[in-house]
Amino acid sequence: MKKKLFTPFEEGEIKELKLGDVVHLTGEVYTARDRAHHRIIEYEREGKEIPIENGAVIYHCGPLMRMREEEWEIIAAGPTTSARMEATTPEVIEKLGIRAIIGKGGMGISTREAMREYGCVYFSMTGGAAVLAATRIKAVKTVYWEDLGMAEAVWHLLVDDFGPLVVSMDADGNSLYEEIEEEAKRKVDSLSQSAIAK
Repeated sequence: MKKKLFTPFEEGEIKELKLGDVVHLTGEVYTARDRAHHRIIEYEREGKEIPIENGAVIYHCGPLMRMREEEWEIIAAGPTTSARMEATTPEVIEKLGIRAIIGKGGMGISTREAMREYGCVYFSMTGGAAVLAATRIKAVKTVYWEDLGMAEAVWHLLVDDFGPLVVSMDADGNSLYEEIEEEAKRKVDSLSQSAIAK
């Protein structure tokens, strides 16, 4: 079922989402990859101001941008493999009250536990759709930490009907990736048993 959601999210909205729901987002998202996650944690521990608002949506993305007539133009903005951020994501969810993460490939058990504890979900976006994703980004509100480089900086984006995104990990700790893996194992076991019986 397709759902239209508007940021910022309420915790109740997040908890209503179930595995397999198809979502389109309108509102604000922040990109953040490896180096940004490490800096978020560093700044939080040192009591420095972090530019990402509490309750935000983080997009695992290293966008390709260019400046045209004093405005940023989005060329491509596809998802990054989220597993790269596994070591730091649980703490980022906790410290910033992150409500949703957009990426590809899913995340591990530590992130799932943080999502369940703090009320967060994981949205999968199709890899290879970088140009399509860019068409749904309407503007760059601002960019932070440019010293990290274009791909690693934090881009504060305004999006409209951004998607389709699939709820792949929900706030109850369920994972679509795990369900698919278990189903695949069952089918392999069944095929093996059939082959042995013959």
